[in-house]
Amino acid sequence: MSATEPQIARLLAECTSGDRYAADRLFSLVYEDLRALAHRHLRGEGAGHTLNTTALVHEAYLALVDQTVGGWRDRAHFLAVSSRAMRHILIDYARARLTAKRGGAAIRVPLREDLAPGDSDEQAETDLLALEEALVELSRHDERLGRVVECRFFGGMSVEETAEALGVGVRTVERDWTRAKAYLYHHLAE
Repeated sequence: MSATEPQIARLLAECTSGDRYAADRLFSLVYEDLRALAHRHLRGEGAGHTLNTTALVHEAYLALVDQTVGGWRDRAHFLAVSSRAMRHILIDYARARLTAKRGGAAIRVPLREDLAPGDSDEQAETDLLALEEALVELSRHDERLGRVVECRFFGGMSVEETAEALGVGVRTVERDWTRAKAYLYHHLAE
């Protein structure tokens, strides 16, 4: 446990009780952890992504600052919730960019696919949306499996950190991770 762990625990409790200033102090303490999370989320997004690490952290902060009333149990839970917020932000950005690329509300005229040039950034966004769709379906089937994927894949958390964040045992996370990967592989292979 680092020297800041007790301070983080105290700030989490203050956030839960509604202290808005505690949220600012909390974010400054865990800022580097949040940047590492954001970097993991962005590493596969392609060069054309409009968000950088700092912007994603700030977007997540804005999304999370209103959730302080619900409270966070501990540091691991806070990071898991932050990771989920970042994933949702990236999904929203990918949807908006794909909508804009495809003309938004403009009248659509179908073109032959073999005439369209390849776009790796668009492919990366399409892949992200396919993964999101598969993850939503997995979460409908088993919510805990979806949470394990969020923590392990998107959050870059270890098995132990995921177990702590979800309040389950390490063996449960290991089994759930294996099941979730198999489900996603099958769903994305279709």
